[in-house]
Amino acid sequence: MELSLSTSYPASPAVLRRQASPLLHNQQVLGVSFASVLKPGGVLRFRSRRRPLHRPITCSASPSTAEPSSEVKKKTLVRRNDVRNIAIVAHVDHGKTTLVDSMLRQAKVFRDNQVMQERIMDSNDLERERGITILSKNTSITYKNTKVNIIDTPGHSDFGGEVERVLNMVDGVLLVVDSVEGPMPQTRFVLKKALEFGHAVVVVVNKIDRPSARPEFVVNSTFELFIELNATDEQCDFQAIYASGIKGKAGLTPDDLSEDLGPLFEAIIRCVPGPNIEKDGALQMLATNIEYDEHKGRIAIGRLHAGALRKGMDVRVCTSEDSCRFARVSELFVYEKFYRVPADTVEAGDICAVCGIDDIQIGETIADKAHGKPLPTIKVEEPTVKMSFSVNTSPFSGREGKYVTSRNLRDRLNRELERNLAMKVEDGETADTFIISGRGTLHITILIENMRREGYEFMVGPPKVINKRVNDKLLEPYEVATVEVPENHMGPVVELLGKRRGQMFDMQGVGSEGTVFLRYKIPTRGLLGLRNAILTASRGTAILNTVFDSYGPWAGDISTRDLGSLVAFEDGTSTSYALASAQERGQMFVGAGVDVYKGQIVGIHQRPGDLGLNICKKKAATNIRSNKDVTVVLDTPLTYSLDDCIEYIEEDELVEVTPLSIRMCKNPKMAKKGR
Repeated sequence: MELSLSTSYPASPAVLRRQASPLLHNQQVLGVSFASVLKPGGVLRFRSRRRPLHRPITCSASPSTAEPSSEVKKKTLVRRNDVRNIAIVAHVDHGKTTLVDSMLRQAKVFRDNQVMQERIMDSNDLERERGITILSKNTSITYKNTKVNIIDTPGHSDFGGEVERVLNMVDGVLLVVDSVEGPMPQTRFVLKKALEFGHAVVVVVNKIDRPSARPEFVVNSTFELFIELNATDEQCDFQAIYASGIKGKAGLTPDDLSEDLGPLFEAIIRCVPGPNIEKDGALQMLATNIEYDEHKGRIAIGRLHAGALRKGMDVRVCTSEDSCRFARVSELFVYEKFYRVPADTVEAGDICAVCGIDDIQIGETIADKAHGKPLPTIKVEEPTVKMSFSVNTSPFSGREGKYVTSRNLRDRLNRELERNLAMKVEDGETADTFIISGRGTLHITILIENMRREGYEFMVGPPKVINKRVNDKLLEPYEVATVEVPENHMGPVVELLGKRRGQMFDMQGVGSEGTVFLRYKIPTRGLLGLRNAILTASRGTAILNTVFDSYGPWAGDISTRDLGSLVAFEDGTSTSYALASAQERGQMFVGAGVDVYKGQIVGIHQRPGDLGLNICKKKAATNIRSNKDVTVVLDTPLTYSLDDCIEYIEEDELVEVTPLSIRMCKNPKMAKKGR
């Protein structure tokens, strides 16, 4: 008998067939119980009963408490076909922003003679410097009289809160997957969230022009990921598009690409449904994002779920049923092409920006003044890493910063909470210390860098994981780490991850390039300070990606650093004479002529344990010329970025952050005697 699991999946991985013997009464196959005997030649068809965990937002059309009949619902709920709302989600560096560039250019968003830079959507300075997307961005294009609102989202797992927020505004997603790497850790995270919201998914196999592309493997792996995440039959029946974002080409097969992205645009119109709205219902709009303008103040961005919003309209702003206040919309904008365009009226289903509500917060509902009801608030996953921020107490305090007091620090951190839902701020042990919790070290490091550029001066402690205690058992966060490394450097990487309590559960070779993909489940503690160590172990060839997995049992002690620090024990200016002997003890962070203070970390000791040094010592000058002066040759000092410093420091160390300098020092409250 041939048992066919028949669904409407795509052609390549869709139909799963298995040879089996006749099924007896009440026998179980794949967890499904059958109450009768299937005769040879019979075909068994069944469908998944799993439903999305998050129901689509249902709008309240009137204040009436009576349940409307099904006929009334059919009349009030309308599918708007002239608008599509989509988010582009993917793992980091899989080509989302580059693909959006090509979509904007081919949709004639810019003039033919207009010179545009690459990664147009990454407008933030930090985004362009680091080559990653940090904040979600809105834009829109028009294709065949249909307006397509596009939201570009971050790909790094530390900014997953941005992805979770924008999924409230859309009806479908473009899941971009690299044609060589296939689904990666963040791919799983963003797809899981999209499926929970019940969104339609269009899979874009990007970078199809790479020599080692393996599109069939990528599509099959993506399909398996859908199955693992309990997608419904309709969601598993995804459309696969093969594209080259940088060349602006797409097609339905990897060997037959069109000269433009036409097949991708057609797939968006065909596969992503228009917004389901209550056109005549009471106004409801969920504030999903907040921007700030010097002239207009706070700007709330979100999708209009019901009713219509007009300029000058009086509205009710609700946090819950019992917490509402009144406000007036002073200005209204919609997204057209790459810009915000003023509008007098916005209808349900479109994404808009609202001005005039000065105290609006993310997750609040802008509702009808008389009959409006709040929508469900936005929920994001809990933070897993925390760091301490405190007032700068070093001898150089106040030299370079503009904002140096605890009040300045508190006000800035509270402003960050207004937009960054995935971050939390708590008071520390002292009045001038604050505990910042985020989704990862990069999440908090971006905040530190932004504050530094704004003129703030403060000190930062080492990252620590946020543990939980359940049923008297200590649990810690675990992450899935994916390492791409050449085969000849795999040994040191495997040894390093083993020391960090990592457990390998998958290993794959890729093509003829000699590259190996290693997948580990590892405690978040083991990832602290790992990036530099893994680059050293692989001679700079390894690529590490991580994403939060779950909480698990405490894994035991983990040693993250084998070497100690070289610590200055005197205030002054470093000299070549002192550095010449100091560099024999390890690698230095400072050169000659640099001001240092007692307790500052000036280098890496070549052995375990800290060592105190005097790098300000001067050569004694005498009138006896027994020897001629010897030219001192100093090694080039190590240059550590903010990320490197945060990875380097341990429990008893701090990073001093100022607009002009980044220094490391021993924590005076936890001073330990050096060797």
